[in-house]
Amino acid sequence: MSVHVFVDETKANGLLVAAAHVQPRQLAPTRTVLRGLLLARQERLHFTKEGKARQGQIAAALCRTGVLVDLYDARAVTDQRLARRLVLERLVADLAVVGAHRLVLEQDDSLMSSDRRTLRAAVHRAGVVDELVYEHLPPRSEPLLWIADAVAWCWTHGSTWQERVGPIVGEVHRLS
Repeated sequence: MSVHVFVDETKANGLLVAAAHVQPRQLAPTRTVLRGLLLARQERLHFTKEGKARQGQIAAALCRTGVLVDLYDARAVTDQRLARRLVLERLVADLAVVGAHRLVLEQDDSLMSSDRRTLRAAVHRAGVVDELVYEHLPPRSEPLLWIADAVAWCWTHGSTWQERVGPIVGEVHRLS
């Protein structure tokens, strides 16, 4: 069975993209864990809007899921469009190697058109046109995007937060 990957980023001080790898057998149980973290009237988890205590609780819960998150650090690239293109191209190449089946990116309407062009070219270049499907979804509709949101935030907020999510961080790819 092939992995599903859920992607979000932070643009604070440059582009850092988190890609949460979820095995098919982990999809439903991990969604259940994440939905269980919602407070009353909360549609989604958005790490930056949570208080410190809740952030710690959420980070700990993520570490118990067994999900693996790879990071794509393009903060050294000053042109944001170029940074995003480089990250998406590298991400698709890496996903081709591991045989990923599905790539879900957090929907940002201002980026969807360029993302689709980049992804279409990248899946052709990687030879996975018929193997890797990709789509953009709003975060309220896909709880697994919340993992990438949280890990990206933690990684850019210092060593204490990096240590909290360290158990689920896999590769850190630096792009320049």
